[in-house]
Amino acid sequence: MPIATVLEGEIYYEDVGQGEPVIFASGLNGVARYWAPQIDYFSKAFRVITYDQRGTGSSDRIQRQFSVDQMARELVDLMDVLKIDKAHIVGMSTGGAIGQTIAIENPERVMKLALCSTWTHCDAWFRRLFHARRDMYLQAGPDLHAQFHPLFLYSPEYVNAHDDLIEAEQAKAPTKSSPVEVSVARINALLEFDRRAGLASIKAPTLVMGSDSDFITPSYFSEALAKAIPGAKLSMRRGGGHSFTKTQADSYNQELMRFLKGHA
Repeated sequence: MPIATVLEGEIYYEDVGQGEPVIFASGLNGVARYWAPQIDYFSKAFRVITYDQRGTGSSDRIQRQFSVDQMARELVDLMDVLKIDKAHIVGMSTGGAIGQTIAIENPERVMKLALCSTWTHCDAWFRRLFHARRDMYLQAGPDLHAQFHPLFLYSPEYVNAHDDLIEAEQAKAPTKSSPVEVSVARINALLEFDRRAGLASIKAPTLVMGSDSDFITPSYFSEALAKAIPGAKLSMRRGGGHSFTKTQADSYNQELMRFLKGHA
């Protein structure tokens, strides 16, 4: 099992394919397996890196305080371990916050930037939603949160059409769920995130992708990001929910491939 020592911890990663490196950074759940619908497709043309963020999956569970800045530094350190000078960064939700931070603080490390289902800062909607999710962990533990998880991620249409699949996925999901204190601390990091002041300095070619049915990061966040980042392209999807990278994987993969290959 490939493990990289980064800063004061350890990160599990997967490295497949050859070519220009593309790093996929996951959302709050933080695990490499989220990108299963993308790995085979993109590894035919690129070197694909996925990883479990600290506190999640097979990475270490030592840490109890988190920030998006720290998550970004750990990804840059992972790039150093893997001898990657520059990479395409594809970030979904929390991964998008990580991508914004690296593009602002370490612009020389980013070839192209794709931001999916992500946000600019903690507004009233975001605060209320994530306070509720945090309290769910604290008062009822991870099992209740797991029941709500598909409702957070997917559109009603997808749930209705794939209910049996969702049930099967939840039944076979790994039991290595993050400790409650880790999940709470990671949510606290999201509530503190705000990189609006630096967005105008991003120089990497950027694709911002959102959905009109995203419950977690509503479409106005994507619109604000595309407006603030010089030259950014905005792609708004109908349906798909927060996790359109999965629910609309084929069209998402095709659009992202065109962007990474220079045909945005």
